[in-house]
Amino acid sequence: MKIVIIGLGTVGKTVLKSLSGKGHTITIIDEDKDKVESLIERYDVFGIVGNGACRDIQKEANMQDADLAIALANSDELNVFACLVAKNLGVQNTIARVRNPDYSKQIMEMKDQLGISMIVNPEKETANEIFNLINLPSVANVEHFANGRALLVEVVAEKNCKLVGETLFSLGRKLNTRVLVCAVQRGNEVLIPSGNFRFSEGDRVHFTSDANSLRDFLAEVNLEKSPFKNVMIIGEGKIPFYLAEELSEKKFSIKLIASDRETAEEFAEALPRTTVILGNGTQHELLIEEGIEAMDAFVALTDIDEENMIVSMFANKMNVKKTITQIKSDDLYDMLSELGIENNVSPKNIVATKIISYIRACANKRGSNILTLYRLVNNQVEALEFSAKKKEKFYDQPLKTLKLKENCLIACIIRKDEVIIPDGNSTINLGDNVIVVTAHKNFDDLNDVFE
Repeated sequence: MKIVIIGLGTVGKTVLKSLSGKGHTITIIDEDKDKVESLIERYDVFGIVGNGACRDIQKEANMQDADLAIALANSDELNVFACLVAKNLGVQNTIARVRNPDYSKQIMEMKDQLGISMIVNPEKETANEIFNLINLPSVANVEHFANGRALLVEVVAEKNCKLVGETLFSLGRKLNTRVLVCAVQRGNEVLIPSGNFRFSEGDRVHFTSDANSLRDFLAEVNLEKSPFKNVMIIGEGKIPFYLAEELSEKKFSIKLIASDRETAEEFAEALPRTTVILGNGTQHELLIEEGIEAMDAFVALTDIDEENMIVSMFANKMNVKKTITQIKSDDLYDMLSELGIENNVSPKNIVATKIISYIRACANKRGSNILTLYRLVNNQVEALEFSAKKKEKFYDQPLKTLKLKENCLIACIIRKDEVIIPDGNSTINLGDNVIVVTAHKNFDDLNDVFE
């Protein structure tokens, strides 16, 4: 595809890094000359210095020949106008980052008139992910397929859970609820396990499940936890705001600590069902004074990764049931598990994954299209949902008779209203949606899974 990226901030650079070397022709636009020149040297891309919403700049970038324009500048207004200009020049697909909550609803309603194919909001997407982690206390992460009917769930094999010490074979014989284990992270190692794989304490286990069966499975393996009620959030910005807003709508009891007086006052006015506290949320004395020991969940959302890590470690020490930590720097991920930080979120990676999923779906010209894509285990594994809409030779054959590529797994089959956790006798039929988990990158068709 021919892609133009406007705006080279954190999200823009993350998207560029993800797309680089994947066969796309990429042009970048930013007003910062040094940033453009640095990225041209690092990646095989064309670069234009200038205002990405300017028609002349877009024409210089050959926007009229592009398949996709991605506007990720810091200004919502610039992003919206850039997409409008790109659409006017003939681009079929446009993506705009829109962060301001005052704009989000009306732009969503007007996106067709504005020439926007997809709107991304890193802060809102991150808040949604954190909400899911809090709303499902027993899981470390959950991704949704087939409009929420099929789930890809991550749990931690805790000391007393019934996963520890079992193999996949023995577990299958003992459980009444059917799930399919897709990947296991053990330290920095990622495994797509075979039947003889034996679970150990601390393993991060990814599995697919019918949405209606998840709680039954968690109860069977002794991982079900009581619903959370009390949540403490520290930090300023849009993520704490969106998260507190979403939690308060679901009747959670929330304490939000902000160190900036003006921000705290704005939060207090806009979030009437949230207790807003003015103070430094990284000070242990304040956290104890505000009752961190009584919290079910603690969310660290300051702008400084190291502060988030330290205060999350303190929350763990205070026996908070679930601690969620914002981490922006990729360099810190390898040490998180050793520090006991099990649940972390990265706004740039969340949005980059969403954009890459859209691009992969647009780029695929063959019969089985990608509907959904998630990146797991620090981007080492991909989970893809394909639509099996064109007849293939491997349809209607038992999976046990088919040869899959190494480190690939058919994780789930959705057939009309039925969610199938497959075994060797299951088949892929025309019209199914198929979820594949793989350590390979850049699969864009269901054919790619098979030898």
